[in-house]
Amino acid sequence: MPRLKLLPENPNFNFLGRYKIFFAFSTLLMVSAIAIFLIKGLNYGIDFTGGIMIEVKTEQAGQISTLRSRLSKLGLGSVELQEFGEPDDVLIRVQRQPGGDAAQQVAVTKIKDALGTIVIEYRRTELVGPKVSDELFWNGVYAVGSAILAILVYIWFRFEWQFGLGAVVALLHDVFSIIGIFALLGFEFNLATVAAVLTIAGYSINDTVVVFDRVRENLRKYKTKPMEQLLNESINQTLSRTVMTSVTTLLALFALYFLGGTVIRDFSFAMIWGVLIGTYSSVGLAVPLLLHLGVSRQSDDDEAQSGEAENA
Repeated sequence: MPRLKLLPENPNFNFLGRYKIFFAFSTLLMVSAIAIFLIKGLNYGIDFTGGIMIEVKTEQAGQISTLRSRLSKLGLGSVELQEFGEPDDVLIRVQRQPGGDAAQQVAVTKIKDALGTIVIEYRRTELVGPKVSDELFWNGVYAVGSAILAILVYIWFRFEWQFGLGAVVALLHDVFSIIGIFALLGFEFNLATVAAVLTIAGYSINDTVVVFDRVRENLRKYKTKPMEQLLNESINQTLSRTVMTSVTTLLALFALYFLGGTVIRDFSFAMIWGVLIGTYSSVGLAVPLLLHLGVSRQSDDDEAQSGEAENA
C-alpha cells in the first residue's frame, strides 16, 4: 500500500530566498494585530469583566428581540444577547450589579421571572465578581509572559542566544496574531482562549526547536557551506515532519470545531489559527532570523579543542 505523501521525497524549496516577503508579511500582520487590538479591543468574556452570564434554550428560534425587549425593562444596565450555536440557543450577558453576591442573585431571579415561558432550559448561570475577574485577567497575562520568558531561557541554554531571540520573536508573532484575529472577529476572549494561547506557545516552540536542532547539526557538519544554503537545507530536511504534524493536529482541531459544539468553538478556532501561524513562523520567520543574528559555526567541542590548543 503506497504511503501518503504531502511533499516530494526530497523537498528543495527556497525559503531563505523569500525571507524579505516573509518578514514583510509578518511585520504587516503584527502591526495590524496591535492596531486592531488598540482600536477595537477584545470582546472579554465574563471571566475578565465580571457580571452575570446565562445560557438558555428558547421555545423556538428567532426570539432574541423578544428577550431583549423584556430584559431592557428590568433596569439592570448593559444587557447583551447573542445566538450561541443553534438558532434557539441564546447567551445573555448582564453587567455586574451594585452590591454583593446577593444583588447578583436578585438580578438572576428577575431575569428568570421576566423570561417566563419563552425559555425552556437554563443551561448555565455564571457569576463573576470584579476582584475575581481582575485577578483572572492578570493571572492570564502573567501566565503568558512567564511562558515566553521560560522559553527564552530554555532555548538560550540549549542553543545560543541568537536561537533564543529568534524563537521568542516568532512566538510573540504567534501570540499577537491570535489576539489580533480575536479582536478583528469579535470572538469572546476568556480563560479558554488564554489556555489556547499557552498551548500554541508550546506547540510552536516545539516545532521551532526541531528545526533549530537540525540547523545546529548542520552547522557542526558543514563548516564552509554558505549560511543561507545551510539554513535552507535544514528547513527542507525537517519540512516533512513539520507538515505531517501540523496536518494531523489540524484534522483533530477541525473535528472539534465543527462537531464539538459552541462551548469550545472559540477555543478550537484559536488553536487552528495558532497551528497554521505557528507552522509558518517556525519556517518563515524563526530560521531566517538566524541569518541576520550571526550564529556561530563553532560547536562546543571545537571551542574546547581551541582552548586546549591555546593553553598548550
